[in-house]
Amino acid sequence: MEAESIPSLSPLIQAADQWGEWLLLLPLLVALEAVLSADNAIALAAISRQLRDPQQQSQALNFGLGLALVFRLALIAVARWVLDFWPLQLLASAYLLWLCISNLMPASSAVASEVEADHALEPGSPHHDRGLVAVVGTLALTDLAFSLDSVAAAVAVSDNLWLVMAGGVIGVVALRLTSALFIRWLGVFRHLEMAGYLAVGLVGMRLLLRLAAPDLVPPEWVLLAVVGLLFLWGFSSRYPTPESS
Repeated sequence: MEAESIPSLSPLIQAADQWGEWLLLLPLLVALEAVLSADNAIALAAISRQLRDPQQQSQALNFGLGLALVFRLALIAVARWVLDFWPLQLLASAYLLWLCISNLMPASSAVASEVEADHALEPGSPHHDRGLVAVVGTLALTDLAFSLDSVAAAVAVSDNLWLVMAGGVIGVVALRLTSALFIRWLGVFRHLEMAGYLAVGLVGMRLLLRLAAPDLVPPEWVLLAVVGLLFLWGFSSRYPTPESS
């Protein structure tokens, strides 16, 4: 007699299978989130760093990623219908490419940001509040655009909705921690911000290529390898210290 045929044991067997799936797949989903979100973390750090005030940066990350978590859970819930919706992928691609190009434009934006850093706005002023709200919205939209790739990968691993959502929650928490680290590193390594935005552009190009020519989309490992090389370059050179300058 098979154990499954005993009615009193069936719930225990099903529960054991469910716990086994969680124990096996949850670490995998979290690892996928961590690997696929490295470029996301540096982009979020660079965006929040525009506020200059460390306390406001922390607030922006908290509020922005809190809103991003709501968007990500909603995306997971409707992933079956939304992930193949080409207008959403086109918008995400266009947004990531715009984010990359607008932040890599030479001279004028860099000079403006330096002047703003020298004349930091007082907390509580109307312009400061608008800046915080704008940064929070940008953080949430950026994570949503990046989530198309990570959610698609997570849904491909498991069709258990609650399991994928748990992985998404842990992924956002990890993203909050790594973004805080990148904020500090951006002030140390001179090429890191450019490397991050180039990685953002690569993700945008990959989404666009998936729509225009799916057969030409490179494997995920190729994108990860290129992003890894960009990060190696990003960490390759430090800003001069006051002692050495």
